Amino acid sequence: MADQAGEKTEAATPKRRQEAREKGQVAKSQDLSAAVVTLAALLAIQFFGPAMWKKLLGLMEIGLQPADSLTGGELGALAGSFAGVMMWMLVPIMVIVFIAALVTLYWQVGWLFTWHPVTPSLSKINPLQGIKRMFSPRTAVSTAINIGKMTLMVGVVYWTVSSTISQILYASSMAYIDIYRLAASMVFDIGLRLAIVMLILALIDYTYQKRRHEKDLRMSKEEVREELKHMEGDPLMKRRRREVQMKLAMQRLQRDVPKADVIITNPTHLSIALRYDAETMAAPKVIAKGADWMAMRIRQIAAAHAVPIVERKELARMMYDVVDVGQEVPHRFYEAIAEVLAYVYELSGRKLGPRPVSLAS
Repeated sequence: MADQAGEKTEAATPKRRQEAREKGQVAKSQDLSAAVVTLAALLAIQFFGPAMWKKLLGLMEIGLQPADSLTGGELGALAGSFAGVMMWMLVPIMVIVFIAALVTLYWQVGWLFTWHPVTPSLSKINPLQGIKRMFSPRTAVSTAINIGKMTLMVGVVYWTVSSTISQILYASSMAYIDIYRLAASMVFDIGLRLAIVMLILALIDYTYQKRRHEKDLRMSKEEVREELKHMEGDPLMKRRRREVQMKLAMQRLQRDVPKADVIITNPTHLSIALRYDAETMAAPKVIAKGADWMAMRIRQIAAAHAVPIVERKELARMMYDVVDVGQEVPHRFYEAIAEVLAYVYELSGRKLGPRPVSLAS
């Protein structure tokens, strides 16, 4: 019943997975990249922060001096120093963030580059499809999950701020340096806790996305059969190709077997047709061979055209595995072949004629 209803119960085939990947349909979590990038940025600030803080404090002390105490050149130098410090602060952080984003994306989907997700498609701008997606159960679940995430993050912020509320209340009595330190510490603590919570939620989301992706890729038994049919070829076409190949093989046998000097058999399972012209050939050549039904057909054609048939079990078996059609007989079979040809020529009254050195030896 499941198969008749087209229920998708079968795991995706490698071909189905590759097609989905080429379309950009892979299991990934956007939240995971955001969480890792945020955490990497905070850790980079933690590492480079002390040196940056000292440098900024020195510049701030100069910048907070009365404006009339600084000359134009000093103001220009101060602005340049601020710009240099900001650049020195941002470049390493940006490099770390970029590497973290790249590693996270590679860990999720590997190397993947495709234009398919951004290719214009009528289905993407179809209002009915958009409304359908907007009110689908999957959208409702995603909305509920996002609301839960926001609620949890607001709770983390509230918990962090409430733990330092006493310091915030007395901030007006602190020196401006201490206020800066308190603000920076609070921002860093909030960011770090949020990043950790985001990372945990993102790992859960990635597991969910991976399972949902596997479910979306599932195939029905009929789809699996159709894919195998396309990969292996339509059975009707395969049978047609076999018929054509068999017809061509029969035509070759009808053409070549009558030209043979002798048919060496096993006696029923194998047949090998040999031809030898002492004037033009250095050694006998296999012009046709076959096993079982094909061997019987070779013997039938040979009998119809009065081609001698000689039973040599060992010779036929060894030659069948070694010599292909169109090839000359190897040197180790020369003596046995010469005896067979001499026997055949003696029966037919035909002279063997001058044999080339290769066969005579």
